[in-house]
Amino acid sequence: MRPVPRGFALWQLGFRPFYLLASVFATASIAIWAVQYAGWLPGTYLRGPLWHAHEMLFGFTLAVLAGFLFTAVRNWTQQPTPTGLRLASLAALWLAARALALTPYASIAMVVDVAFPLAVAAAIAVPLARAGNRRNYIFIALLVAIAIADLAFHLSLRHPSSLPADRGIRAGLDIFLLIVTVMGGRVIPMFTNNGIPGCNATRHPATERAVLGTTFAVLALDALAIEGPVLEFVLLACAFANVARVVLWQPWRTLRAPLVWILHAAYAWIPVHLVMRVLAAVDDLPAVLATHALTVGTLGAITLGMMVRTARGHTGRPLRADGVETASFLLIVAAALVRVFGPLVAPSAYLGTVVAAAVAWSLAFGLYAVRYATILTRPRLDGKPG
Repeated sequence: MRPVPRGFALWQLGFRPFYLLASVFATASIAIWAVQYAGWLPGTYLRGPLWHAHEMLFGFTLAVLAGFLFTAVRNWTQQPTPTGLRLASLAALWLAARALALTPYASIAMVVDVAFPLAVAAAIAVPLARAGNRRNYIFIALLVAIAIADLAFHLSLRHPSSLPADRGIRAGLDIFLLIVTVMGGRVIPMFTNNGIPGCNATRHPATERAVLGTTFAVLALDALAIEGPVLEFVLLACAFANVARVVLWQPWRTLRAPLVWILHAAYAWIPVHLVMRVLAAVDDLPAVLATHALTVGTLGAITLGMMVRTARGHTGRPLRADGVETASFLLIVAAALVRVFGPLVAPSAYLGTVVAAAVAWSLAFGLYAVRYATILTRPRLDGKPG
């Protein structure tokens, strides 16, 4: 029997602290929001729905992205990414931004919050440049775009008459949507074929161009505040392109592999989100449901799936989901279904559906935090670095 690894390994590779922080924050965030709603945190800079929207996007999701990129860039380039004190400093910067959002110190909260994605961009730019890995320079640009969207959000709170508060959030959502389409197109077919022999998930060049082109067009139109038929047409075109992409991946053949089907389930929410945005634009349903199709359905599920897969692979464990991990996947899918469709099926029980979805979300990430706290803080089982 292989001996249990000893020692403290939290700062050995980027996924370790950021996955742990993200899972704990995702679990606790609903409780923090409830405390705010009860009036027990008066005088905070961000509060209520603004705090919730900002922190789930520029806090939780960005932390998972940072952990993933620090780990992936090292693999892509064979160059070092932050470890040790540098990694701990970046984690401290992220934590400081989360804490400052709950204080009245708006200016310093803004500076620290915007500094984090820029620091992550700088940290991955060095190894990418050293390796001449131009293919992945896009992630530097996307992190800078996230910082700009975050800055726009903060400035909108100071100048609400000239910059709507939701502009930065909308841009941030679109940027993360673009990130998922880029990364999903690369890894989901590969993981599907590796995990399910004979599945033959494929990529078609024209479909790939259509997905990325229409997704970028959505981002551009939203950034320019262009609405109406033009935006609705592009949203529908993007939805159809993503459906075509999903069909090529054959998700119906993944049901026996939780580490694979959770990624397909997450991606399937993208066309749902896009179609619901169109319906919301013509006043057929509340826009908040379209938003949660993306945030809970896509971002929640794909971050959880990638956190499990990356942590297992980079700690020397088999790429198989156990019962706890599968339960967390089912919970996050349930959270999305209840949050998005619950208010439509039972409008009179709106608050109940929101609470039920919040509980399922917290349990999903709570299971991850408990299951992986030891795994993320101990050395790899195979003794390799990382």
